[in-house]
Amino acid sequence: MKIAILSRNSKLYSTKRLVEAAHQRGHEAVVLDHLRCDLVMEQGDPHILYKGERLTDIDVVIPRIGASVTFYGAAVVRQFQMMKAKSAVSSQAILRSRDKLRSLQILSRAGLGMPKTAFTNYSKQTSELVKEVGGAPLVIKLLEGTQGLGVVLAETKKAAESVIEAFHNLRARIIVQEFIKEAGGADIRAFVVNGEVVGAMKRQGKEGEFRSNLHRGGNATLIKLSRKEKAAALLAAKSLGLAIAGVDMLQSSRGPLILEVNSSPGLEGIERATQKDIASKIIEYTEALVQKKSNKGVEE
Repeated sequence: MKIAILSRNSKLYSTKRLVEAAHQRGHEAVVLDHLRCDLVMEQGDPHILYKGERLTDIDVVIPRIGASVTFYGAAVVRQFQMMKAKSAVSSQAILRSRDKLRSLQILSRAGLGMPKTAFTNYSKQTSELVKEVGGAPLVIKLLEGTQGLGVVLAETKKAAESVIEAFHNLRARIIVQEFIKEAGGADIRAFVVNGEVVGAMKRQGKEGEFRSNLHRGGNATLIKLSRKEKAAALLAAKSLGLAIAGVDMLQSSRGPLILEVNSSPGLEGIERATQKDIASKIIEYTEALVQKKSNKGVEE
């Protein structure tokens, strides 16, 4: 089959690994920069022009959409879906997972554990907000932040109120979140593909750093998930409609707490920590997607 990997850079580790895995399993793989895709809508013929040429015969797409281009990237994925191509992650699921507030609301409704979180419309009642999540220390996050950027640990009530007020005065949308001390600056990334946890790693922040992101200098090691952690990861991905997901959670005294769910999780950290071929698991899933489509066509 012909697989299109939507990526801004063909030299990125995750993109290269997906191309390799596709070739190893006998498929054609092309890397398309989604920002260079022009979308054309007309009666009965939605199509995409790429560098002036019409794209045809794409069986399935694997979106690797960066957070800064979510809107256009999701529109490109949607257009492929309109053209009857399958997508490893649907456009709607990408949009749902990228909206931090919406995804937390969905996870909360699903009954998943999470750090207590509050969001307001630039409320002046900052002391009440701090109190609502259990007081200081607490974490303040920009809704648009990624890779640990725009995340602040406020260690005292006074510091928390000052930071919240500063963000509100800048009209920046933030969430205020309970700080889980016993996590010790570490979190877990569970990699989910098609309803199965295919790998998991524990990420530890560098000394003096409460953020565990690998982009912030953290390190990753292999971890065996407990039954509760595995169940939480699978339910989180399912609740957001993600067949491929990186589920980030904290280990706490009250069980696993979901931080966020990533719809374009990187492969480098997880493959190196687990020594597993995660890329091939993703290609296997796309094969099943296309097979399901062709079987459906036979039935009809």
